[in-house]
Amino acid sequence: MAQVPQVKIPATYIRGGTSKGVFFNLTDLPERCQVAGEPRDNMLLRVIGSPDPYGKQTDGMGGATSSTSKTVILAKSEQADHDVDYLFGQVAIDKAFVDWSGNCGNLTAAVGSFAIMSGLVNPERIPDNGVCTVRIWQKNISKTIIAQVPITNGEVQETGDFELDGVTFPAAEVPVEFIAPVDPSEAMFPTGNVVDDLEVPGIGTFKATMITAGIPTIFLNAEDIGYQGTELQEAINGSDEILSWFETIRAHGAIKMGLIADLSEAKDRQHTPKVAFVSPAKAYTSSSGKNITENDIDLNVRALSMGKLHHAMMGTAAVAIGTAAAIPGTLVNVAAGGGDRNSVTFGHPSGTLKVGAEASNNEGSWTVNKAIMSRSTRVLMEGWVRIPGDCF
Repeated sequence: MAQVPQVKIPATYIRGGTSKGVFFNLTDLPERCQVAGEPRDNMLLRVIGSPDPYGKQTDGMGGATSSTSKTVILAKSEQADHDVDYLFGQVAIDKAFVDWSGNCGNLTAAVGSFAIMSGLVNPERIPDNGVCTVRIWQKNISKTIIAQVPITNGEVQETGDFELDGVTFPAAEVPVEFIAPVDPSEAMFPTGNVVDDLEVPGIGTFKATMITAGIPTIFLNAEDIGYQGTELQEAINGSDEILSWFETIRAHGAIKMGLIADLSEAKDRQHTPKVAFVSPAKAYTSSSGKNITENDIDLNVRALSMGKLHHAMMGTAAVAIGTAAAIPGTLVNVAAGGGDRNSVTFGHPSGTLKVGAEASNNEGSWTVNKAIMSRSTRVLMEGWVRIPGDCF
């Protein structure tokens, strides 16, 4: 039987924030993969190594976690006053499925750097030394993001002394601004309430803040669901029963938020919404052994991504945290101590993170001008990724 040879596709493997993924320039993809559809999804699945019934992604570039099973496609922007169009694909590990329903805030930190390195930013906008402002159009959610990329001698500076909990080594700081994460025409709170009673048949009824900012997120009180808010991954991820329990809550929350019409649709929308639980500031020891005291943080937050407790915090969920913290009465705001806030520092399994948000109330309707946080990024490998020529 004749075998089809492998094909080479230019690609770059990059860490952005506490995630990493395979980055592509749109024009480098095989022609039939330059548009949305089954060929493109199949190509990305094979690149990452999914679906893998062993859950390891050994035969691909994925790292067998939600944070490392990611792909990015960039192109010169078609939007006025933007440099680059950014499309994010969250690749399922054990299923033949690529979720295009949301953004990855962590990998956003790498978009500006890759855009500059790939020639997608006008050279006239890149200083010899200083900071290059990269204007990003996030295509999944149709939002503007601004990345401030440090430049040294005309090239992206990746090394530095900025430390990010959840990342082993320091690197250059990249401030990222999520502009108008919720348009005034959109409902930040899909139900119209900052707190709802979320009824989950067979499990219970819980107070919940359901917000669409950064990424659709369902916030619960840790105490209400039997947790402290200081848990690390092993407390959640080692039990299929617990994970199924959280997934049931997520699915019912997705219906209440209007994201799906039937529970059966949740399996095809794994990336959104997220489920997170919050608690007032409590001391704990992070996954790296770092002692976090009550005075280090305003509150604790734990979030699940793609069915597992995240090892740190998703960047888009951090936007939701900062936004919700800025709005009095939300579960996030109350856990942080209540009142008016324009930033919070929260504890997550790997350590702490500070996020800011500018929120305003106009005749009872909340809007957010922007959310801000700092991440870092580093190119890990560049060249070509190879996949069988008949897989897409």
